[in-house]
Amino acid sequence: FWATFFKELGYRVILSPVSNRKIYELGIESIPSESECYPAKLAHGHVSWLINQKVDFIFYPALFYERNEFEDANNHYNCPIVTSYSENIKNNVEEIERGEVILRNPFMSFRDLKTITEALVREFKELPSKEVIAASEKAWNELNAARTDMQKKGEETLQYLKETGKRGIVLAGRPYHIDPEINHGIPELITSYDIAVLTEDSVSHLAKPERPLIVSDQWMYHSRLYAAASYVKTVDNLDLIQLNSFGCGLDAVTTDQVNDILTGSDKIYTCLKIDEVNNLGAARIRIRSLLSAIRVREKLNKQRTIRSSAITKVPFTEEMRKDYTILAPQMSPIHFDVIEAAFRACGYNFEILGNDNRRAVDVGLKYVNNDACYPSLMVVGQIMDALLSGKYDLNKVAVIMTQTGGGCRATNYVGFIRRALEKAGMPQIPVISLNLGGIETNPGFHLNAEMLMRVAYAALFGDIFMRCVYRMRPYEQTKGSVEEVHQKWLKKCCEFVSGKHMRFATFNKMCRQIIADFDAIPITNEVKPRVGIVGEILVKFAPAANNYLVDLLESEGAEAVVPDLVDFMLYCFYNQIYKADYLGMSKKTALISRLGIRGIEFLRGSARHAFEKSTHFTPPSSIYETVKNAKTIVNIGNQTGEGWFLTGEMIELIHSGVNNIVCTQPFACLPNHVVGKGVIKELRKHYPLSNIVAIDYDPGASEVNQLNRIKLMLSTAQKNLHKKEEDAS
Repeated sequence: FWATFFKELGYRVILSPVSNRKIYELGIESIPSESECYPAKLAHGHVSWLINQKVDFIFYPALFYERNEFEDANNHYNCPIVTSYSENIKNNVEEIERGEVILRNPFMSFRDLKTITEALVREFKELPSKEVIAASEKAWNELNAARTDMQKKGEETLQYLKETGKRGIVLAGRPYHIDPEINHGIPELITSYDIAVLTEDSVSHLAKPERPLIVSDQWMYHSRLYAAASYVKTVDNLDLIQLNSFGCGLDAVTTDQVNDILTGSDKIYTCLKIDEVNNLGAARIRIRSLLSAIRVREKLNKQRTIRSSAITKVPFTEEMRKDYTILAPQMSPIHFDVIEAAFRACGYNFEILGNDNRRAVDVGLKYVNNDACYPSLMVVGQIMDALLSGKYDLNKVAVIMTQTGGGCRATNYVGFIRRALEKAGMPQIPVISLNLGGIETNPGFHLNAEMLMRVAYAALFGDIFMRCVYRMRPYEQTKGSVEEVHQKWLKKCCEFVSGKHMRFATFNKMCRQIIADFDAIPITNEVKPRVGIVGEILVKFAPAANNYLVDLLESEGAEAVVPDLVDFMLYCFYNQIYKADYLGMSKKTALISRLGIRGIEFLRGSARHAFEKSTHFTPPSSIYETVKNAKTIVNIGNQTGEGWFLTGEMIELIHSGVNNIVCTQPFACLPNHVVGKGVIKELRKHYPLSNIVAIDYDPGASEVNQLNRIKLMLSTAQKNLHKKEEDAS
């Protein structure tokens, strides 16, 4: 597509060369995160090579949505790294920062010809729109022709195998896995055994997976994997090997699903993990083992049964409301104490689990793919630990989990839970998806206006508590006085969100009184370094997930500052506005989102006003201000995970005088490679006093290492504070 598009417009197109070790080493200095996948790391080298060729500009688009090749899939995202990696190039390659070369990295949707053409006309304003439209149309036709050629070649190869009686292996992965530097010669290794190699996109048009799948089928390249596996399971002379780049978080989802499709129809599943290390020894052993197992099956003349990949979802029915307990994992105790009461008031026997501890993580490791991110292990671990405890009647219990529908792994937590329940022999337990986008519905669970209002009030109370408790507790003259005020108001807030009539005037009055009560607590005159906590939402808010970071900071003589939970809801709303403006999505959804932002800001207006008038507190900033801040570093198209919002929060903290920041993230969190670790270098350029440390959290992460790095950050914070005091005096 792109080569044809630019050639039609009269550009001379220069491609970087075939990848090799030298290309990788060329860009190694600008790689911001060691745990990202090898294909992402290679991009730095290719960009550096192009810069050395003195090109006029580098075009590296950020494609949020891929072509919609499977109409019945849940969505057609690109992976977070494929989508946003040009942002890492922009923020970490010095030559681009110095203006030695122009990088054009517009965020676009590749959904269909109309959408991509509109985006290209907008991007290339300096060119006549007629020429851009004509070039785009020709490029789209060329892309279709290339896809057709690939499919024909696949069909020809299958016919050849049928005629010769030979075997074939579908070497399934992403488009970049055809790069010899990435696949390390695995295709040639397979063909050396006289076996044909096919790519997943050469056969993915020949079958469709039976739906619904246990996973959320929302990444287009992965939809190809599922379709290819669905074809392979029906053909005796074909097998499949999946290539998996180390650090690819999404493959924690795809490898399980491809495995299910194949083994469910008595096929052998093989996965080869690859990274920058070129060692084919292990791959050779795995391939030989696969071929040996196939030969044994042929000798035994084992008959296969082809089974459907579809699952039967257990709905939460209206009858279940009466006597079923709904379990929800813990995320932020200071908020969820009130949110639990809000759900109970809506007529559900709702229970927030209190087992967010190390044991839950250990249980999670038994039931979740160990390449899945830390929050998914924590969430599934809590649920399974509770269900295995014997405390609940397994025929009278349901599980609830939020589902955002975004391009990050979090949308698949519901699938992770269902898989864990099946593995543990509890398939009868309903899993309720809590979402605003209509991803899944249940006849017995109603996300209505009353519930939304109660939960909104509860979340706002939680934000007030968090802002007040964390601000006052490090300085309280009488130990326990802050918690005493917190508990007093917690009881009243739970009563309010549980009440039959929630009067807005009463809510406003309570907000003012809560803030006034905290503001009146006697505190010392100490000056302590203030440390912001940002990052992936669960690791940021859940004390068990971040190893009780707030307590640690306070014990080390610092004050923790955590941005509001409600701001994340506003971020989700704002994303819909951007998608409508730039990615060809629904204008109606954008309008509803604007109303949602206005409604939440209206609700917290009295709290904002009370914070402004208080002695010790600062008010929350507007989501539109956060957008404005984030735009100075990243594009608002960064919407997977915490996306642009994470960068915006860090800038917001710095603007409010909090220069010390802990960026918490699960190990190998894909969006955080870009909007967390990936922006630190650029933030330090804009804000020289910023003191930011990125901490990875994982079941196997060394707490000593985490502690040492946090203490080093605090040491710098203390030095900066003393210097500031000296300069002031």
